Amino acid sequence: MERFTNRELSWIAFDERCLHEAGDPENPLFERLKFLSITASNLDEFFMVRVASLKDMVNAGYRKKDIAGMTASEQLAAVEERLHEFINAQYDVWNRELRPRLKENGLQILDSYRELTEEDCCVTDRYFDEFIYPVLTPMAVDSSRPFPLIRNRSLNIGALVTKKGGDGEIEFATVQVPGVVNRLIELPGDGNRRMILLEEIIRRNMDKLFLNYDIVCCAAYRVGRNADLSIDEDEAEDLLKEIEKQLKKRQWGQAIRLEVEKDIDDRLLAHIRGELNVDDRELYRINGPLDLTFLMKLYSLDGFDEWKEHGYTSGQPVPALREESDLHDIFARIREGDILMHHPYETFDPVVRFVEQAATDDAVLAIKQTLYRVSGNSPIIAALARAAESGKQVSVLVELKARFDEEHNIVWARMLEKAGCHVIYGLVGLKTHCKITLVVRREEDGIRRYVHLATGNYNDSTARLYTDIGLFTCEEAYGEDATAVFNMLSGYSEPVVWNKLTLAPLWLKERILALIRRETDNARGGIPSRIIAKMNSLCHEEVISALYEASQAGVQIDLIIRGICCLRAGVPGLSENIRVRSIVGNFLEHSRIFCFENAGKPEYYCSSADWMPRNLERRVEIMFPVEREEGMKKLRHILDTELADTEKAHLLMPDATYADVDKKGKKRVNSQHQFGEEALAAAQEGKKHETRVFEPILGSPAESAQT
Repeated sequence: MERFTNRELSWIAFDERCLHEAGDPENPLFERLKFLSITASNLDEFFMVRVASLKDMVNAGYRKKDIAGMTASEQLAAVEERLHEFINAQYDVWNRELRPRLKENGLQILDSYRELTEEDCCVTDRYFDEFIYPVLTPMAVDSSRPFPLIRNRSLNIGALVTKKGGDGEIEFATVQVPGVVNRLIELPGDGNRRMILLEEIIRRNMDKLFLNYDIVCCAAYRVGRNADLSIDEDEAEDLLKEIEKQLKKRQWGQAIRLEVEKDIDDRLLAHIRGELNVDDRELYRINGPLDLTFLMKLYSLDGFDEWKEHGYTSGQPVPALREESDLHDIFARIREGDILMHHPYETFDPVVRFVEQAATDDAVLAIKQTLYRVSGNSPIIAALARAAESGKQVSVLVELKARFDEEHNIVWARMLEKAGCHVIYGLVGLKTHCKITLVVRREEDGIRRYVHLATGNYNDSTARLYTDIGLFTCEEAYGEDATAVFNMLSGYSEPVVWNKLTLAPLWLKERILALIRRETDNARGGIPSRIIAKMNSLCHEEVISALYEASQAGVQIDLIIRGICCLRAGVPGLSENIRVRSIVGNFLEHSRIFCFENAGKPEYYCSSADWMPRNLERRVEIMFPVEREEGMKKLRHILDTELADTEKAHLLMPDATYADVDKKGKKRVNSQHQFGEEALAAAQEGKKHETRVFEPILGSPAESAQT
């Protein structure tokens, strides 16, 4: 009996659930486009990191099996077979469902420049001459000009050409489709809107790029490369410079995927494959436009709001901070009691205001914060810089090793250093993934520490798209622990005892195992026991084995896992008491919430960590308890609502496949819609009870009468 599912195949199953949303006719048309784009973006990263890692292991002769009993070569073969099937399914959704539906609704995406009218040709040719041609760099390949380096994920058009009046010898040429020009070009006309892709305009005008040659054939192609950084931190004298050096290599790593048009000329394909050294399994013939991430640009177009989601409004006021006076002095409000926030249904603005107020408040002595991913124009970064410039002690841990945000984080780190912040570039051998802010403030009764803890990043942009939990507190026990966290990150101090927080990589795994085993022991003793855990991924062998043992002891276990799940659910004799569901909706489910029954006195925790080896053993992570009654009720409501979801939930079957919820006899529940509606209702109810402030009119009675 198989006890575990392979991690990589489980991830592909997650992208299949995203594709399910793209194919669901009950979703608004443009939301379906968005999900199809997301599957393509997800797939790019999967190839660059996970497939690349498997290839590295195979090339290195690595023979150790994963928890599912598969060698690297077996995993790679299974993954590549599944990926070919998945990509075919992607383009079936595009060609058979979405593109025709767009046309029916007045938006046509032309497949080829051959569909252009004579008037269209004049317009696009002029556009090419004026805006595209000056940007292009056509590159011929011959004895004096070697095959160029094709950048990772760049879209290119390859061609076979022969010299006019020559001996008919065929040569290869290529041109990169520029990323700085809009890929979607709208065509003029009345009535229905029509669009064509940039590469089709370039293809039509290829003869202008190679004036002395005849074009034999041409086709678009795209290369995916190994983009996983390999950094020896122990040997690196300067981690920042070493990462900068490795980033340059990312564009030119080993080719691991070649996408080509389905009908590409065999001679052209042979030339490209030979130069890139790509085998049959790495070749993907695409029945449609390469790189479907362009659909996100289509989603962003103006004029199509009726085809987008309108079920609820996110970003409502946090009930405890709904009045402007609460936000004006957020420290006073936190002193009244802990504040638990559920983003994005409740706005992320209080977190930004928290840091901004700390930066300008004369009573604040120090600000300390961890940053993993931040937005492009982050108000939090700007506030930290202002605080340092005003003389406050500002310490920031910027995790340079945050994958695909390394370059971005280097820029922020240098800016903060110039402003006078103490910047720490992560820890050797570990990623710092925890989300914590500490503000130290001098008050009438002494020094008080204010803490913000969260399951998600300090990124005001993704906070509108990801579901996360945040907690404000000024309880002394949390403040002491927060100070200990930053002392540990900035130096060599390791506290003997923690009051509230549990940290990885030293303590968190054992704490989670202990909590699971307590429920197991309770079940065996006939004491109330239950586990509800919500996270992004579950693939830690020890944790899964502990959950199996708990299930066999009679513990009822409900897991809400968005992505990877290596646990087998509902298997008789192994996990019959474990149920697993994945929710894929308009927001990315990102929060980590854990509930342990604890003999009828439930304990609730939130965390930055999933139950994965990397989180529990190779990262600095934090799990924090939520102990106030109001906060515990809020977390339980979130868990119960998601367990009742019938619309966006997919249930894990014993054979490791996922199925839709059987809706017969059940109330229809879309948990994300419900949370949005509840946040909106709370905001509207709050407005009814807002305190009205009447300001006196200044001036003499006569003047007042005249006004």
